[in-house]
Amino acid sequence: MSEQSPEGGPYADEPAHALPEYAERVLDVAELIPPGRVMTYGDVAEWLEQGGPRQVGRVMALYGGAAPWWRVVRADGVLLPGHEQRALGHYRAEGTPLKEASRAAEGHLPRIDMRRARWDGGDRAEGHT
Repeated sequence: MSEQSPEGGPYADEPAHALPEYAERVLDVAELIPPGRVMTYGDVAEWLEQGGPRQVGRVMALYGGAAPWWRVVRADGVLLPGHEQRALGHYRAEGTPLKEASRAAEGHLPRIDMRRARWDGGDRAEGHT
């Protein structure tokens, strides 16, 4: 069991407001993704050479509210459950390529066009952390 500091952080030497180092790195990558582009949870983990899609998803769920969370997505392009309308607003405002849903699709929500919207890190990939 971990120690609880008087300030509330999970470790005695960590302030309650401090983000874990991995979370900071994930959020830094989210900030680098250009408007209108996306990376998958797995792409972010691969870029960082640490963790996996689930770890990145967990970071985004816990700490991603102030970051451009809508730019880190599922590999199938499905909009984040429970946040579809907010995400869709961001995608439309940024010009993110979308695939319109068929009439048979549940809720008729579009998906992200991953072939066109996916970002590989571009020139920044050489100096990633």
